[in-house]
Amino acid sequence: MTTLNLGNLATFRLVIQRGSFSAAADILGLSQPAVSLQVRQLEQFLRTRLVERTGRGIKATGAGLALLEHGNRIEQVVEEAIRSVSEFSHEISGTITLGTGATACIHLLPPLLRQLREEHPLLRVGVTTGNTLDVVRAVEENRLDIGLVTLPASGRALEVMPLLDEEFVLIISQAQDEEIAQFSPQILHALPLIAFESGSGTRDLIDDWFNTCDLEVCPVMQLGSIEAIKRMVRAGLGYSIVPRMAVENVADREGLSVRSLNPVLHRQLGIVMRQDKILSKGISEVIRLLREKVNG
Repeated sequence: MTTLNLGNLATFRLVIQRGSFSAAADILGLSQPAVSLQVRQLEQFLRTRLVERTGRGIKATGAGLALLEHGNRIEQVVEEAIRSVSEFSHEISGTITLGTGATACIHLLPPLLRQLREEHPLLRVGVTTGNTLDVVRAVEENRLDIGLVTLPASGRALEVMPLLDEEFVLIISQAQDEEIAQFSPQILHALPLIAFESGSGTRDLIDDWFNTCDLEVCPVMQLGSIEAIKRMVRAGLGYSIVPRMAVENVADREGLSVRSLNPVLHRQLGIVMRQDKILSKGISEVIRLLREKVNG
């Protein structure tokens, strides 16, 4: 290797961020030996040790810390170079990676992605789903360009752009609709709740809604899929509380009754990205269309 390999440099940075070769390998979709080889090649090129093992995992040596500092600047310069070259083309191209929750992926993104494909065929947008914490972490580690997540969200050197205030609504099978006279925490607490799995931002919001009345949520089912929840509710096995976008279209609420809660429950969706992220034409277009869709 006669020049610094940027891929090896990125792998080294990820190993240090995650504290182990195996964790970095899982994220990159590589074997652990392959990740170790990339770091070893980087050490051979620089003729110095960059990592050392401790009782708590992997950490950077003094030389490794110096390289990390330069690595951040190298990444910025490379992105600036790509952006400068792209300015000579009127076409929006390249690859953008976006992370979001499953509900937004299913109900918000498809028409936006279709529009992007029609208007900018040279632009590729990769979508990853996960909870807010996972998406924010991936944005921080530069594995994702932007995230569309439930706010609040915080992290190291993140830029947060509020995008949409969305109502949460109660859903129940149409056959059982008349059985509930009010939609307050006190009334609903005694009924079978089919809830999102614990640990999600959506579940935290629902728990807090009950907690304001000193009530603890005890679901009869906990599921990670909004579509699975809707099927269970449609079958008459209980009620649920979901984002309105999940039942906005007629087909999405077939067999279900949709009611506003009392008090009303909202969540805020927002865009997160690194403050040092170069705002390419592709990223700017994705953000513009997201804003246009939720406001229009």
